[in-house]
Parts: sequence; C-alpha cells; structure tokens
Amino acid sequence: MFIRSKLIQIVFAGAALFVSVVSDAKDDFTLNEQQQINIETPGLFSYSDAFTVDFAGLRDGDYCFPLPVGKAKLVKDNFVEISTSKGDAVKAMFGGVVRMSRHHPTYGNVIVLRHDNGLETVYARNAQNMVAVGNRVKAGQTIAIVGNTDGTGMCLFAIMVNGGRINPGTLLGLRSHRLFKQTILCRKSDGHVDMSVVSGGKNIDVADDSFYKRDPFGGKGKFVINLSDLSPDEWCYPLQGAKVISNYGSRGRRSHTGVDIKTKANDKILAAFDGVVTMSQRYAAYGNLVRIRHANGLETYYSHNSKNLVKTGERVRAGQVIALTGQTGRATTPHLHFECRVNGSHFDPGKIFDHANHSLRMDMVTFVKRGASVSVRTDRNYLAKGK
Repeated sequence: MFIRSKLIQIVFAGAALFVSVVSDAKDDFTLNEQQQINIETPGLFSYSDAFTVDFAGLRDGDYCFPLPVGKAKLVKDNFVEISTSKGDAVKAMFGGVVRMSRHHPTYGNVIVLRHDNGLETVYARNAQNMVAVGNRVKAGQTIAIVGNTDGTGMCLFAIMVNGGRINPGTLLGLRSHRLFKQTILCRKSDGHVDMSVVSGGKNIDVADDSFYKRDPFGGKGKFVINLSDLSPDEWCYPLQGAKVISNYGSRGRRSHTGVDIKTKANDKILAAFDGVVTMSQRYAAYGNLVRIRHANGLETYYSHNSKNLVKTGERVRAGQVIALTGQTGRATTPHLHFECRVNGSHFDPGKIFDHANHSLRMDMVTFVKRGASVSVRTDRNYLAKGK
C-alpha cells in the first residue's frame, strides 16, 4: 500500500481523521498509477471514511499557485486554464511526490502530484516535464515548462481527491490566486467523495463567477446539453431513496412548476450539479428555498426546507448537502419541491432525471428560446456508450 499514514489529529469526536502522509524521498507507484490521471488513491480511506485538510494552518512556502503571474479561468469538467508567457515555469502547488509524468494522448505532457494532505494536482499540456515519477517536490518548485496553445503559454490545471476532480473555486480564488484559509472535510460516500468546508474562510471568489452567469444561449436561439457527457461525479439525484408524491404539470387549478419528492423529515438534500448558490432564504410559498445556478445553463430550486445549509454566493459541488427536508411555506407534509429552470422558465425535471431509478437520463436536451419563453425537447442519445 502506497500511503503509510500517521493519525496525528482526531476531530469531530473521532469521526474524521486528519491524514498526514509519510513518504521517503523515492516512492513506488503501480503501472496504472503512473499511466492514468484519474485513479483512486490507495489507502486514503483505510482508517476512516473521512479526513480533513487544514489550509488555515499552512506556513509561508507551503502553497504556491501553479503560474503565479498567470491569468486563470474555470472551464468545463472542473479544469482551470492558466494563460501566461510562453516558456514560463510551472510550479508545484503543495509539497508531494510525482505520481505520473508522461505524454498523454489527450492532454499532452502531464504531471500528477500526490500531496501529503491527501489531495492530488494535475498539470497538463506542458512543453516539457522537469520531474520524474517518484521525485519528491516542494511547494513552489519548478516541475514543468508551460506549453504553447494558439501562440499563448497555457497550462491546464486540476485538483483531485481519490481520482475525482473537484471545483477549484471551493479552495482558492482564481483571480487572486489566494488559497482560502479554511478547513475542508473529504468524506467517501457511495463510491464518490463529498467535500465540504467545516470551518473558516469563504467558498467563493466573486470575480470568478462569470462562467456561471453567462447566457446559456450565447446570443443564439437554442443550445443543447448532452446528459451522457456528464461523469458520475458531475451530477446527483437531489434526494436519495425518494418517491414522487406530486408530478410536474397541472395540479387542480394551479400549475405545479416542479416535482415533489419525499423520504422523511430533515433528510439530506443534495445539489444536482456543481454551481453557485444565487438564493438561500425564506421565499413566499416556497418556504426556505435554495436556488443554484449551474455552469451548464440550468438553475435548480430546492424548497420547503426545514433548514438551509448553504449561503448565497457559495460554490457547491454535485452531491453536496445543501439543505434538510421540511414543511416550510405552502406544504402539507415534509418533502422536497425540486424545480429545473432555464432563463427563468421552468420545465419538467423528468427530462433530466429518471425519478423511478434516481438516475440521470442519457438524452440530448435541446432548449429553444421563443421570445421570453423556452421550450424543451429531449432525444434519446443512442451513442451513449455503456450507459
């Protein structure tokens, strides 16, 4: 087993462990670890299903933005593009060991660092890798020379936990390059890792929200979301184990703008996709409402909550707990009222989720704008491989 861990701090009454990785100057990795970017970290959850990382306690020199003078922007799949001068030096974000250093058919020259804090970082499209597998590096050490994309120096960067990419905006400001002074909790659950902030700092760099605020139509009359393109860590059914108690559409004299799903009172409500919370407050008949804007152009509503657990402006990840089910507002039983919207127009969440199986549909969803309204058409994606 690669990770030889010492348990140096027990928090939350022993439920979560702060993991410190003790490594020699040279470490051995399996062939798969040396060749695959997204792969689970052996032993990461051997002692507990959760661990914390304390960024507030870092000393000077323990952290470095990969390209300190570069300009960063969030792109799809939780990657960050950092543009800079050609030939600039790519730096290691934290101290760690080189797990992978090779040419990848999709991402060119790639380096993956496995860090002592349990995270991994990815540096792709490099002109030249300067380190080899097994090398131990320090934060701020030069590990590669930035590649050249369309005449501009460009590094493709990502942060991972147990092989899954996480939203970097929850950890650092892409404009300021500053690491948020906070403690995060990483918990393994049903084959994926949930990450949440448990103390300190803030979860958002407001200047970085343009990716979420853009017009999904891009000035055109329609746009398409291919649901089969989403990986398992990019979506989550909002209430696990729920049953539908009221469908979308006409309900007596009123139009039901979402779907009501129910389990039990104070059950955990999960974010359907990565996004930014644009409202978290009591709102008319909705009661306690959380509204999230997603990078794919959708908005989702979660209402009648007994308690909202996120704040306006907070970045959230798919599967993150955002609220608890309740009966606030106009509701006759504790449940979740869940809505999907585009440009303010609601549509049937059943076009996105299969409620019976609590799964994402594998369809092509086309949104067409006609004046102030939006129509939605779904087509089966027969090319969805293995889904």
